[in-house]
Amino acid sequence: MPEIDFRTATAEQLAAVEPGDFIRIVKEMSDTDVKQVMEGDNRTAIVDAIFGRMPELFRPDRAGSTTATTHWSITGRPDGGADEWTVRFADGTCTSVPGHDGDSALSLSMSPVDFTKVITKSGNPVMMFMTGRIRAKGDLGLAANIANFFDVPQA
Repeated sequence: MPEIDFRTATAEQLAAVEPGDFIRIVKEMSDTDVKQVMEGDNRTAIVDAIFGRMPELFRPDRAGSTTATTHWSITGRPDGGADEWTVRFADGTCTSVPGHDGDSALSLSMSPVDFTKVITKSGNPVMMFMTGRIRAKGDLGLAANIANFFDVPQA
């Protein structure tokens, strides 16, 4: 696939980026570059593409019998708000929908840079929580294990 510039790509181009390519591109970016991209016009398309891919990267064998609703807030929107998503695990499936829907067993809040580190597995979520970079309320055991529920391609 030709190299894609997250600053100028269309929503359709961003949604078409394979997970392995996405992770490689993000890992090659500096934190400053990630911050700039996530403050730009493509932020919504990037966040939508990430959450939209979660169900296909979900590994039910790793989640076991976990049944939980999680709320995610990615802070730092240019308008001062946050992107909010609900990710549910039930009956060996994962679903993701925009907004905070229903009661959550776990609520996570983090900056866009920390979010990209979590989803690319290039950061340590436990250390990020302990240093206040990720805020988690609710089932902290789930918070510690949730990244393992997904098959994140190696870049």
